[in-house]
Amino acid sequence: MIGIIEQVKKCYSLEGCTFTPESGHEGGRNRIVIVSRGGNKLYVLRISDIEDRNENDYLAETEFVRFLAENGAPVADVIPSVTGKLVENIEIDGKIAYFSLFAYAKGMLIADNGYRYREGAPLSEYFYNTGKALGTIHRLSKLYVPDHHRPDYFDKYNMTYLDHLIPDKYSDLKKAIKKRLEIFRTLPKDKDYYGLIHFDFSDGNYHIDMNTGAIMVFDFDNCMNCWYMFDLANLWIHNEGWTRQETDPDKRFEQMHQIFEIQLQGYKTETDLPEEMSEKLPLFIDMVLIENIVDEFECCIREGEELDYEDIEDAAECLIHKIPYAGIG
Repeated sequence: MIGIIEQVKKCYSLEGCTFTPESGHEGGRNRIVIVSRGGNKLYVLRISDIEDRNENDYLAETEFVRFLAENGAPVADVIPSVTGKLVENIEIDGKIAYFSLFAYAKGMLIADNGYRYREGAPLSEYFYNTGKALGTIHRLSKLYVPDHHRPDYFDKYNMTYLDHLIPDKYSDLKKAIKKRLEIFRTLPKDKDYYGLIHFDFSDGNYHIDMNTGAIMVFDFDNCMNCWYMFDLANLWIHNEGWTRQETDPDKRFEQMHQIFEIQLQGYKTETDLPEEMSEKLPLFIDMVLIENIVDEFECCIREGEELDYEDIEDAAECLIHKIPYAGIG
């Protein structure tokens, strides 16, 4: 780490700054370091050395973030190095580590505030602003012409890969996923439906300014060419956290939809949502459940651990038995 930090100081003229590593979260792919000067948080340094991604992947991500920021999206911008690069690298012990510097997003995670929204403002404002932030990203994505390209959905989510990833003892789950993938392949992929999306849009990946309610989005590390509805379905699933005190599944399901309607109001101020796609929300919820399941298997492989089925049981049972997901085990 010391060698990388010294290289970062040179690349970004950050001599005299303090570098404070963040503790990693379960399943995290990168090392995150907060860069500050005089106690003020200035930047977020991301260091990546996982070998399943290359320079093209990181360039494609950071170029997208730069485009969004330059065109008014509420995202934490990427900071070029002194030579104008969005991605730098260093070789250590024969292994290449890529690093990029990002602006520190103003505000805080809502989890760090005990899931309390800003004082004096209704939660409906938060839901509306979240939808509006996502709508801005999608509106600009529809205009984006990349120099470097991120993967398409089926580059990863295909049965050749998933058969290898998921053990045969989960045969019912694999059959259920295969059926969904066959349906996904029939979905339209023109620019109004399909483009470069965040692919991990949740309250762990944006800060809230507790004075104004403004949302600032970050961590596009998983961005992928996919249907815009995926990000919306992921937003819908995360509404489970706001309804978990309700033990009746039907009432809880209804509450999740009520929150989602407010989010859609904000979203639609920025971009259109074709009715033929919004009607397929249940299908895209399944797509998110598949992503969550795949991520659990991949994390276990990276950590050399055996999967605990309880970690995916709710999502798996919903897919296998065609149960609408309401976040209740």
